[in-house]
Amino acid sequence: MSVLKNKTVFITGASSGIGKSCAEYFAREGARLLLAARRQNLLNELADLLKQKYGAETHCFKLDVSKHDEVVTQLEALPEQWKNIDILINNAGLARGFNKLHEGSVGDWEEMINTNIKGLLFVTRYVVPGMVERGSGHVINIGSIAGKEVYPHGNVYCATKHAVDAITKGLRIDLLGTPVRVSTVDPGMVETAFSYVRFHGDKTKADAVYEGVDPLTADDIADAVLWVAGRPERVQIAEITMFPTAQRSSMHISRK
Repeated sequence: MSVLKNKTVFITGASSGIGKSCAEYFAREGARLLLAARRQNLLNELADLLKQKYGAETHCFKLDVSKHDEVVTQLEALPEQWKNIDILINNAGLARGFNKLHEGSVGDWEEMINTNIKGLLFVTRYVVPGMVERGSGHVINIGSIAGKEVYPHGNVYCATKHAVDAITKGLRIDLLGTPVRVSTVDPGMVETAFSYVRFHGDKTKADAVYEGVDPLTADDIADAVLWVAGRPERVQIAEITMFPTAQRSSMHISRK
């Protein structure tokens, strides 16, 4: 029997990309899935699919993690059987814009900061006290190579992911003396809707990011997250950094 069977797994940004893949991978292991995103219709479709394929038990709700009042209201309103969260996967996040800092959009900055940093903080602040009280839990943050290396035109997005890295390390230290584990999975190039969102729907620019490269997939990241979550309780994976084979750093990419 999987160690994840019947564990309650809360995934933010679960409607697409890495979050959606994580939902499928954990459903396959028999976990109970608490799925949140801004697009309720996509969550409902995903829940139906996971029930058909795996008999997965799910609870979906609309959530914009960047709004603190909404985070508190929605999580407080969870049915009792969904309130004891075993694993939190802080996946919700985005990049907006690809400009030099002095030419950047303040609106883009605010959206990234509010989602990638504040959103992660708001959800973590609400969920972790329950883990501490119950003496069990695991927080897995989806970071990025952008949290370790700054690349041209990445300025504010890289800053938000550096913040995620610092918050992850700080939380791990703060939870010393409890059984609650804290991990991060930091991918390099992954082909999802990430670049499409970054370039505000410009498909030509988004496609060019992956041209000539066999990038990581959302399933690759979900597989790593699942592995991290499935370690024995005595084992805490601090971080995993992943690249496609054609990439060696944020700036070193071999294209065919």
